[in-house]
Amino acid sequence: MILQPLVPVDGALPGPVLTEVATLYATNHAFFELTGDFPDPARITVEQVAAALADELAPEGAEVLLARSAGRLVGLAVTLDHHPDPAAADPDPWIGLLLIDSTAHREGHGRAVATLVEDRFRTAGRTGVRLAVLENNPAGLAFWQTQGYSELRRTEDREHGRPCRVLRKAL
Repeated sequence: MILQPLVPVDGALPGPVLTEVATLYATNHAFFELTGDFPDPARITVEQVAAALADELAPEGAEVLLARSAGRLVGLAVTLDHHPDPAAADPDPWIGLLLIDSTAHREGHGRAVATLVEDRFRTAGRTGVRLAVLENNPAGLAFWQTQGYSELRRTEDREHGRPCRVLRKAL
């Protein structure tokens, strides 16, 4: 598996890649029902995904990493060099989103992508990584805990005020 940064070309995302990513998002309608990120999770459009990706890439130090296995897009990870709130006394980078093609769940792709992201941070000299899991996502919480993440606190997410748990893993 390889991770490739998603890089806009002349300020826009390449059409074929955007279509691939939109297909990936669309396979995960159950996850997006939990998050409420899209008005109709059963009908996620390319335009909605383009806007979501632009929002993900907006903060300084943000990166969208495409995960390919045998040439096929199987997932993506959104990472942040630091907490998006400059007032946060938080030295760790963050995983903002890990999304795996739902038709390929339970094939080890999530674990592989998480490990590759952690390795990137470790290589950059980082000593830990954080993420937040929505309270209404027990499967996501279980996944991250099996990857060695421990709960630091319960809070609300910055964007929508949804209850979540902040987890951390030492690298």
